[in-house]
Amino acid sequence: MSALKGFRVVELAESVAGEYCGKLLADFGAEVIKVEAPGCGSPTRAMAPILANNAGCEGSALFAYLNTNKQSVVLDLGSAADLEVLHQIIGGADAVVEDRATPWSERHPNTVFCSITPFGQGVAPEFENAKSINVFHASGWGYHTPSHADPDKPPLQGPGRFLADYEAGLDAALCVAAALFGRLHTGQGEFIDISEHAVLASRADSILGRFITGEVTVDGTRNDYDQAGPAAFFACADGFVYLYMTSRAHWLGVKNLMGRPEWLDAFDDDWLEFSVTPDKVAAFRRGFAAWVRDLAKEDAADEAQRLGVPLVPVNGAADLRHSPQYRHRGFFQAVSHPVLGAAAYPTVPYALSASPAEITSAAPTLGQHTALVLDRRNVPRPPPVVRSAQLKRPRDPRGGPLQGVRVVELTKVWAGPYAGKLLAMLGAEVIKVETACNPEEMRAYGGTDINHAPYFLSINPEILSIDLDIKSGEDMARLRELIARSDIVINNLRPGAMERQGLGYEQLTAVKADIISVSIKMWGNDGPLGHQTGYAPSFAALAGLASLVGYAGGPPLGTSMRYGDSTVGAAAAYAAVVALLHREVSGEGQFVDVSAVEALSAMIGDCLLEQSLTGKPLGPNGNYHPDMCPHGCYPCSDGSWVTIAVASEAEWCQLCVALDAAALTLDPRYATMDERRRNAEALDADVARLTRSHDAEELAHRLRAAGVPAGKSATAIDVIADQRLWDRELYRFVTDHREGQRPILGPSWRMARSPARIARGAPDLGEDTEYVLREILGATSRMGGRA
Repeated sequence: MSALKGFRVVELAESVAGEYCGKLLADFGAEVIKVEAPGCGSPTRAMAPILANNAGCEGSALFAYLNTNKQSVVLDLGSAADLEVLHQIIGGADAVVEDRATPWSERHPNTVFCSITPFGQGVAPEFENAKSINVFHASGWGYHTPSHADPDKPPLQGPGRFLADYEAGLDAALCVAAALFGRLHTGQGEFIDISEHAVLASRADSILGRFITGEVTVDGTRNDYDQAGPAAFFACADGFVYLYMTSRAHWLGVKNLMGRPEWLDAFDDDWLEFSVTPDKVAAFRRGFAAWVRDLAKEDAADEAQRLGVPLVPVNGAADLRHSPQYRHRGFFQAVSHPVLGAAAYPTVPYALSASPAEITSAAPTLGQHTALVLDRRNVPRPPPVVRSAQLKRPRDPRGGPLQGVRVVELTKVWAGPYAGKLLAMLGAEVIKVETACNPEEMRAYGGTDINHAPYFLSINPEILSIDLDIKSGEDMARLRELIARSDIVINNLRPGAMERQGLGYEQLTAVKADIISVSIKMWGNDGPLGHQTGYAPSFAALAGLASLVGYAGGPPLGTSMRYGDSTVGAAAAYAAVVALLHREVSGEGQFVDVSAVEALSAMIGDCLLEQSLTGKPLGPNGNYHPDMCPHGCYPCSDGSWVTIAVASEAEWCQLCVALDAAALTLDPRYATMDERRRNAEALDADVARLTRSHDAEELAHRLRAAGVPAGKSATAIDVIADQRLWDRELYRFVTDHREGQRPILGPSWRMARSPARIARGAPDLGEDTEYVLREILGATSRMGGRA
């Protein structure tokens, strides 16, 4: 049975973010009814790449990717009669996904409504037409893409065209699934407000969290998100590889990999940890580049992995379709579209053992299901019901749709803890298992002691900590008993670690038959590459993202090296909640196997489908966009940059007026959108000449006032000072054991009816041990006595 079978969702959204949210729900079996306008349908039907001539509105590969498993209904919402029909459809639905403000949640109080917009509800109207590049740069990620940037070249749009949209769609799907879980138990609907801007900023919680407290100095430069060291892309015989090194162990592995040439003796074995300098980095990169340039990328990476060195091939879209790991996991699925034909479609990065996602139908033709849906709109539909309620009373009831859910977290660093954080932000009681003799790794970075490490404090608000040494038989028994009283176990330990400790999925089912076990690994839990490990920049290189980021005609440069871990955590959190919904209505637990590399590949799913359909190689293309021109990041005064995205002739005319550049409107090279795209390089140079003397923020405001999507490329200082994020309470204060209060990054979403209270900061190690032992397990306290 599909995980979300029996749930009905009405998709009013016409944006990439909204359609991606609907896709994530539909691919798990939810019935998603897409409501489209007569004649042209969703705007994404007209968006590039258009791969079928004379096919009307059925030739877009983007629409084909975003709308698998959905039903298309044509309604004219300007008609009172059709509007009433829509309300009848909504009346029989569980959730609605929209991308504009409507008052309809008041008419349907028992339905979950989710609104996804660039900057959330309540912002000034000038921000409502923002495009993905504007949002990406407003969040801070754009200014810091690529890492180790050339300050004379513009910041880039990131991998693909829609990273902001996909990230927002993922958080929206997570919130909708969580709200549906809450609705099962309360019968109450919800209104969820998703800001694409806030979602992207929240993905940088471990970075921005240290900046807003002042514990790490922020300079406002393009390297604020970078890590010191020699991490870089290197050309080799058949493409590129990416090397990421941070430790003594990595360095010793590299020396063995390279055959210990004498020039490496100039570096101390611990230089990566204690004496990184620009000169050393440059010297190493020169030497390594000369060594690797004649090697095949797969051969070099395979030998490096054997030696424990995080060297990986830089994959393109075609590499992924032929990857033995992706074939083993079935990441691509053959789908036949009535117009575009057969192709390999990317699916999802999580394999659910009992209720996997599946593409059962291609994207619908416009209005394909109108008669079917309208004929049954008044037919009673039995709603999903809880088979066996397992809500648990937490120590501190905080509200939220997941209140009553208990999660055991065996995670470290960022991706796993970020998944736990999102579940806690939705109201779950999340208990981190660690031990004083081997504390969570992030407790060791940058702080005065293990309880005051900025990284850890940024990622773990509202998390409980229990001190259990699972190498001890007594503590392992306690952990098993805790799992027996929990709903979800999340781990991102090294491949095989859970099984060696007696905590593999089959072993956990002996403890609790319907447990949901979520595993996060670089490649997933098995397969020919399943034994390998790596870091977020490695994930991005392997997943196909890095190969898309760079300047046209140049080498891959990748997005910010900090990007990736939190996205993987969000994907894991969504899969966990989907599995939880399935358990509530079926009584069945399952194993959720998350691949970090696939989670990032999903962020460029439309690009992967395009390559599958066309066979054309995809590579770095700067800030080019096939549907907008000019589209890019342009220099302003004092080293700042402004993003501009022109999608129509009206916006083009307004841009020229705002820049006092009437001559551009008379230039035959720029007379139409097609001409502007053909002459994009010259146009970018002309626009840059006009923007260079302006203050970026003032120019962006002037352009937005004229109706042109624009925004400053935000520095880290801009992001932590952004009043829109403070007003949404993305930034908020929580309790702190030392200062009393500290600012953190909370949830990116806002829920109107049952938000979870976020008030408690990250825990001291073992702070909640007595609560778990006494009140959950009823065991003898380590402090003496019995609960």
